Amino acid sequence: MDLFYTLSGFLVGALVGVTGVGGGSLMTPLLVLVFGISPTVAVGTDLLYAGITKSGGVWMHARRGGVAWALVGRLASGSVPASLITLAAFHWLAFDPKQLSALMSTTLGFALVLTAVALLFKEKLLRWSRARRTTSARPAPWMVVAAGALLGALVTVSSVGAGALGVAALMLLSPGLAASRLVGTDIAHAVPLTLVAGLGHAAGGSVDWGLLGSLVVGSLPGIALGSSLSHKLPEPLLRKLLALMLALIGGRLAW
Repeated sequence: MDLFYTLSGFLVGALVGVTGVGGGSLMTPLLVLVFGISPTVAVGTDLLYAGITKSGGVWMHARRGGVAWALVGRLASGSVPASLITLAAFHWLAFDPKQLSALMSTTLGFALVLTAVALLFKEKLLRWSRARRTTSARPAPWMVVAAGALLGALVTVSSVGAGALGVAALMLLSPGLAASRLVGTDIAHAVPLTLVAGLGHAAGGSVDWGLLGSLVVGSLPGIALGSSLSHKLPEPLLRKLLALMLALIGGRLAW
């Protein structure tokens, strides 16, 4: 079965390399619906998977000046505490394993539907953001922190939202941010959030380390291949197909 996990990591990694999204939104439902992994273990494992695979992306974007570190700090000041509070709530409320799996499965479904919407309207949001862009445009700090807190709670429960939803939030909150820095800023914020949330799940025994290793081994060459092919494939079409698939999967999990 390790070979199938590695192959899944490769395929998801390739899609992430082409479209820039799809890591958590594809990997977690794949683990739950195809491989029969419990939602709690799937979410915890995928969070660490995302943190590890996106770390290399931060370095590449930072080298080109593609990260707005002030925005990353504000988002993280909301998302990391929200993640820790969510993890603490799980511990204090002492959910029954079946109840916790049901909660995570339902939240995952809604997060996938929201991600699908963000993907479908990405171009319209980008055009709207460009139309609003001025040299003096600055997001209100409290709004960025609040958005980070919402993302932190959602990502901790479902492992979904740090990618497409993070980019959508940045488009809405910071229209002055150049498109070339949107993805880099979103990835830079996703790394500490997913690592903190993933390690919190690991402390509760909700990470399958063998599964994590198999996924990472496949995803790294997959992301490299997808990135090299990104300019040759119809990314808008792939994004729409991905959005449709996520909406269907999300509906299946949520309802």
